Amino acid sequence: MPIYNKLVRDRIPEIISNNGQTMSVRTLEEEEYRAELRAKLKEETNEYLSARTDDEAIEELADVLELLHALSESHGITPAKLEEVRKHKAEKRGGFKERIYLIEVHDA
Repeated sequence: MPIYNKLVRDRIPEIISNNGQTMSVRTLEEEEYRAELRAKLKEETNEYLSARTDDEAIEELADVLELLHALSESHGITPAKLEEVRKHKAEKRGGFKERIYLIEVHDA
């Protein structure tokens, strides 16, 4: 019997039950939930970094995005508000589309 002790997607218990298996679960308190979201973000980021194909990378990026949505909500904002903050920062400081790699800065 595998022991996981980790945050899983909402429908995983349903999927496990539909496979004829039983499980133990509990609902996390808010502080614990945020800590587990952060741990899961590290896990999914590492899986993205280990992806060998574009398809694998896209699957992992979708997981990261789902976690970003959940984390934004845990901080009291919607994913739409998070997107507003992202857009504001991009307007003010730019994005990463131009692939600029800063090597060094010299004092004037």
